[in-house]
Amino acid sequence: MNRRALRWKIGLVAVFAVSSAVIAPVIAHAQGSGTGRVAPVAELPDDFNGDGYSDVAVPAPSARVGSKAKAGYVAVMYGSSTGLKASTKQVFHQDSAGIPDVAEAGDAYGSSVTTGDLDGDGYADLVIGASGEDAGTVTDAGSLTVIWGGPKGLSGAGSVRLAVGDGTYDRLGSTVRAGDFDGDGDMDVVVVEDYLDLRVLSGPFGRDGSAQGTVRITDTDGMRLLDLAAGDINGDGVTDLAAVVNSLDEFDWRHIVYWTGTKAGLTAPRAVKGAKGYWLEGGESLDIGDVNNDGIEDIVVGRAVDGYDSDLDIPTANGGMITYVPGTRSGPVGTRARVFNQDSAGIPGVAENNDAFGDSVQVADINGDGYDDVSIGVPGEGFDGKSQAGSVVTLRGTALGLTGKGAKSYSQDTSGVPGVAENNDRFGAATKLVDTNADGRAELIVGAPGENADAGSVWVFKSTASGVTPTGSFTFGAGTLGTVARRAQLGSTFN
Repeated sequence: MNRRALRWKIGLVAVFAVSSAVIAPVIAHAQGSGTGRVAPVAELPDDFNGDGYSDVAVPAPSARVGSKAKAGYVAVMYGSSTGLKASTKQVFHQDSAGIPDVAEAGDAYGSSVTTGDLDGDGYADLVIGASGEDAGTVTDAGSLTVIWGGPKGLSGAGSVRLAVGDGTYDRLGSTVRAGDFDGDGDMDVVVVEDYLDLRVLSGPFGRDGSAQGTVRITDTDGMRLLDLAAGDINGDGVTDLAAVVNSLDEFDWRHIVYWTGTKAGLTAPRAVKGAKGYWLEGGESLDIGDVNNDGIEDIVVGRAVDGYDSDLDIPTANGGMITYVPGTRSGPVGTRARVFNQDSAGIPGVAENNDAFGDSVQVADINGDGYDDVSIGVPGEGFDGKSQAGSVVTLRGTALGLTGKGAKSYSQDTSGVPGVAENNDRFGAATKLVDTNADGRAELIVGAPGENADAGSVWVFKSTASGVTPTGSFTFGAGTLGTVARRAQLGSTFN
């Protein structure tokens, strides 16, 4: 989480025609609150109870619900003046009161989540993908559900389906993001369908789950969508969408593309190009934030998977790497990109095969200096004879962009961090940066899905003006949540 989308403007909605390259915005301004007036949208896109503190959703799509393997759930904890409180935990799955459908083996409820005020009532809502959901006789069609926020937080009552996949193995809901992609002041939702296409649902949404419009983007030229991120990468005040992609025929082929948000919706995709006009090397994960504090958000991409032929031309790919691409008024500029790995100056550790440096990247201001920083998961990191114990590295943002100076590393063997690093913990498989105590500094949340024989656990670190601190950090897992621990892999993903 970063500063993008902290305050959404209320705007008028115009009607535009749909073309193959442009998404149509909403048709008319529906009153999501049903009161006949325009309700104020939530100031924070992840504040479910409107108390001014960001809240956190932790999906566990591989978790059991009762005896149903990989049915999945989403746990929620609420922010406060002292940060996240375990005492506020909620757990939602498809057997929870009010949630549509029933929990079934393989539903993968929580495959991806996103947050935003979909109905314009002033409270953020939680959107949950279930990529393994069957639709009648259609296997793994996938689905998208919304749980509405309110003054008492999230409640299963009134939850509804937003969308269902059309075809077998569409796996709709594997990745979902929210943002105002047409600049009308209402939150929209973009969801990946069949790994190749995007379905865009335009807000505001009715409490029955109805959107003002739905458009499919299919002009992706056979690119498999690996991850999405939303933010303003050209500084025009309208949310843009970026993705990391690869070819269906060759995983070695990984690049960065983006769709510019306009009053007429998202434009056709463009590739981020580097030197000599070649497409810039991408990865498998990405996030967006203003690293150099110039008012335009930047792209950070993690390329954790190494060992492919392209590594011969990219030495920094060894052990994983991240790429920082600055945003400008003309969009992201690949020729100014900077690449880092664990052999880069100032970055802790040594680049080694299968470290998975960049497996998860998040962008937000950790130390409150006005520059967004980056957290990087390194779940394959081994040390002291331990294999895939895992670690997390933080890099600082500066006026010149991302830098290795002042980089720090954390693991379960760091003094003050609960637990002990062990083989296959995969600490750092997922990271999240979010300011849950409203002090202007994002806390670091880390997942270790391999902890306790793949039960998984989550760590929460506080932040200071000097950055992340192990002091006061805590961890939680199935025992705290009251869920089934067996192979839940809690902490495998946060988005």
